[in-house]
Amino acid sequence: MLLHIIARGRIGRSSEAELVERYLKRVTWPTKVTELPDRGGPGRGKAPPTALSPAISIMLDEGGQQLTSMAFAERLGRWRDDGMRECRFLIGAADGFTDDERNAATLRIAFGAMTWPHMMARAMLAEQLWRATSILANHPYHREG
Repeated sequence: MLLHIIARGRIGRSSEAELVERYLKRVTWPTKVTELPDRGGPGRGKAPPTALSPAISIMLDEGGQQLTSMAFAERLGRWRDDGMRECRFLIGAADGFTDDERNAATLRIAFGAMTWPHMMARAMLAEQLWRATSILANHPYHREG
């Protein structure tokens, strides 16, 4: 299953970009990062359509569910085992998403109750993708307790 990060704005050559690259290199599943222009304001750069192929659409949103790393890994594994071809992770710009965009997502997740800069959210997502795929491969990277 392709893990596809679709994010508003350019990350450029930054420490966050280095973190994203470092973690995604470790993921053994196919990965892709697409940067879309930041047009400002919710809805101005619509979330990409998800009807192209069997795909899951996960939106990073401060009002989303807070999953444990194990629960996140279990969902990824279930989607993979159910034959999903792509898992799209949508990261908005500073103004976030419209209600219609939120309602169209398969799942909305949050990395805690605080608001995170979208560049940091990319790095955090890349690390969680590495962690989740490591859990599913029984790699000792993840520790609980």
